[in-house]
Amino acid sequence: MARIILVAVPGVGKSTILKFLTERRRDVQVVNYGDVMLEIAKARFGIANRDEMRKKIPLEQYREVQREAAERIAQMQGHVVVDTHASIKIAGGYYPGLPHRIITLMKPHAIVLIEADPQVVLKRRASDATRPTRDVETPEDVERHQEANRHYAYAACEAAECIVYIIDLRKVPETRPFEHAEYAAGKLSELIDALG
Repeated sequence: MARIILVAVPGVGKSTILKFLTERRRDVQVVNYGDVMLEIAKARFGIANRDEMRKKIPLEQYREVQREAAERIAQMQGHVVVDTHASIKIAGGYYPGLPHRIITLMKPHAIVLIEADPQVVLKRRASDATRPTRDVETPEDVERHQEANRHYAYAACEAAECIVYIIDLRKVPETRPFEHAEYAAGKLSELIDALG
């Protein structure tokens, strides 16, 4: 049984990577931390979506929803990959996506950080029709966010007493569509086997 936290900046291709992973491995359960939080918030507060969850729930209750979601994830059996964020860019800074009180409850065996060339990330973001109001960023902004993710991932791994595994797609040539996603899914699969 492996419990892995998967993090990356928006636009790296996490969703596509996880799609390839679950096609390759039927024994892996992928869970989105924000979806688990939303499910709890809907039941408890009648919240309709993630924006409402952030805006309408007082901070203490929001933290309680975070805690309950982490506890639910920790109870999941088998190989579990948690799709979440190491850091969230807000108001020109970064907020921890894996605070100590949450990561210790999830009890991961590994935190996997996926990084990519900022130009590739920006190109993917530009073609994402589901996020038309996304902030415009420069390659330097994306690289800074990836650096912040590394720091937050290392801090979370120290708190959870687990390993950090970095899949750096900048060092992998992509000669055909989705080659990076297939490569990263393969690396995740290897890690699941190693943690087994």
